[in-house]
Amino acid sequence: MTAPVRVLVCDDQELIRTGFATIIDAQPDMTIVGECGDGRAAVDLAVRLRPDVVVMDIRMPVLDGIEATRLLAGAAVPVPVKVLVVTTFNLDEYVYEALRAGASGFLLKDAPPAQLLHGIRTVATGAALLAPEVTRQLVGRYAARIRPAEGGPDGGALTRRELEVLRLIAEGLSNSEIAAALVISQETVKTYVSRILTKLDLRDRVQAVVYAYRRGLVT
Repeated sequence: MTAPVRVLVCDDQELIRTGFATIIDAQPDMTIVGECGDGRAAVDLAVRLRPDVVVMDIRMPVLDGIEATRLLAGAAVPVPVKVLVVTTFNLDEYVYEALRAGASGFLLKDAPPAQLLHGIRTVATGAALLAPEVTRQLVGRYAARIRPAEGGPDGGALTRRELEVLRLIAEGLSNSEIAAALVISQETVKTYVSRILTKLDLRDRVQAVVYAYRRGLVT
């Protein structure tokens, strides 16, 4: 049998934290290994317990979820922990920063339980969770505030078609939507996505979206 996904829940609201933990622990393929109410405790517990996924709030005392995510999953972390950020829409500009910090995805706090569980399972497998409909509203809304990064690759390593695919990813399109837009198969889209991640040394689709906005490839 496959070992259950080990989950750490971090949220400063006890009611939400307990609710998440109850839903997660009721699943036969998941188990709660810890709960905490601030980012500093999340980092300490994650280092000690090595959960498969940390469900992380953003606004918390002592250390916020963005900095906690950076300490657990940032580019400088040799063995990153997978972080699934949860937020409310009125905090959505912080989610962009959390994704830059290394989060593997995000969900809204009012998402149904099935979506939370799907998100945890998705992130646990090493995939990125970036719901297209949320991406359009979230990243797009703050695109004007995101200053292009200076220096580093600007997408020049990509072919014209790969740049086209990257822009569509950043706009929140799923593989099936990209395939329809470009009149190609989903398998071809998957190949393009894999090449893009490899050429730009990106971990997943989330980092590809952040990269595109930071490099000014999407306006």
